Amino acid sequence: MPEFAAALAAADPTAVALADQYRDLTWTEVDDTLNRCANLLLAMDLGPKRRISVFSENAGETALAHLGGLLGGCSTVPVNFHLTAEEAAYIVGDSESQVIFCDESTVSRAQHAAREADIKTIIMWGANRPDGVDDWREWLDTGSSEHPPLETKPLPNLLYTSGTTGLPKGTELPPTMFAGGANMAEHLEALKKNRLAQLGTHLVVGPMYHTGPLSGMRLLVAGVSSVIRGRFDAEATLAAIDKYKTATTVMVPTHFVRMLQLPDEVKAKYDVSSMKLIAHTGAKCPIDVKRQMIDWFGPVFSDSYGASEVGTTCSINSAQWLEHPGSVGKAIAPFTAMVLDDDNNELPPNTEGRLYFKDATGRGIVYPNDPEKTSDAHIAPGVFTLGEIAYMDDDGYVYLTDRFSDMVVSGGANIYPAEAELILIDHPQITDVACIGVPDPDMGESLKALVIPANADNPPDQAVIIAWCKERLTSYKCPRSVDIVESVGRNTMGKINKRKLRAPYWA
Repeated sequence: MPEFAAALAAADPTAVALADQYRDLTWTEVDDTLNRCANLLLAMDLGPKRRISVFSENAGETALAHLGGLLGGCSTVPVNFHLTAEEAAYIVGDSESQVIFCDESTVSRAQHAAREADIKTIIMWGANRPDGVDDWREWLDTGSSEHPPLETKPLPNLLYTSGTTGLPKGTELPPTMFAGGANMAEHLEALKKNRLAQLGTHLVVGPMYHTGPLSGMRLLVAGVSSVIRGRFDAEATLAAIDKYKTATTVMVPTHFVRMLQLPDEVKAKYDVSSMKLIAHTGAKCPIDVKRQMIDWFGPVFSDSYGASEVGTTCSINSAQWLEHPGSVGKAIAPFTAMVLDDDNNELPPNTEGRLYFKDATGRGIVYPNDPEKTSDAHIAPGVFTLGEIAYMDDDGYVYLTDRFSDMVVSGGANIYPAEAELILIDHPQITDVACIGVPDPDMGESLKALVIPANADNPPDQAVIIAWCKERLTSYKCPRSVDIVESVGRNTMGKINKRKLRAPYWA
């Protein structure tokens, strides 16, 4: 690790540099671990792409493996710890990884992936280590504790898309998300200029196979103390904010909802006044949820809309959001937002259409191993879409209404399910909802609401739900039928796979 870690350690030998649910580590301990990990990886033949995979649940070691890889001139590949052995094997093979880091919960799947991808080195932390797998601590002990060279070129992470339209596609973190630099010294200086790095201790609550938590975790090598939590627990998150006086974090709407659901007496136990910036990403947040969070934490929220492929394309702070509730913000450099019709003509303000962005750098979206998917995302060089339906108001603020693939055509009319969802989620007897298109013998397709009731023993009647919607939205945009369900399949980032929800009805 850079020399500043030694300075931090000397200034306060007992200061916590990295805390997870198991232990607190000082700067001296973090410095030693990262130096050894980086030097060992620098000495390994990792092929021309120098890729290593990290297949583990959130823990201090997960961050240290990623950061040791960064300092060791590697491109680290975060592998979703929920994946099956076959899914993991595809990613580590497609990425051309040469090493897999894993934990006790993933080691058997990592071994399968290693066999399929012909990877010889698996390094594991935790108990019950099987034969043929190296122990993390024992492996580190063989490395040098000297600071690794800062002339090494930093390589961006390779992340994989969700794969809802086929096999997942790898995409390198773009320059807007990965502070590059000709060498590690320049990269670390750029990290120090990150807005999150200026404010204090960073809290990681999302899984580190997602872009936001992964990027936030990287602040540790810029000298920012970090607290890493495991699978999300609302009260434990508040307790961590109180205990470590964290200042920044990255969260998704699901986190907000679960914290808001805590009893008032539980919320009152914890001091959250240390929080200075909460970056909200992953999915559009319901308006009432965001208002409650601002009332509770204060105007400390900054919303980012974009994707791993391109980084943040739109941004909005709390003050702006209160003036434009429900917006995901204005486009930020180097992007310009455009709303287009089906013939790619630009539409006037307050008119729904397909949301595109023009990248002034000309880069747009790049899928390294899939030129066809790269091409499909563009209508011109540097002009790309993330697949959203949206409109822009007179001030240039973007409002998402749906995704292209989610649109329902009923009797020749286009219906965007998000409009009904935003109405129904406000019903006091509904906890969550997703609207999808289902077959209709008369209209071709009709809108159905899949509803999670607040009280499973006493769910609201279908007629009551539909009437609620019709009182607040044009009739043809409202669902014609309702199913009471236990889940709508939201992932950890709050997103829903609508195609998967529709499949049983269209089988």
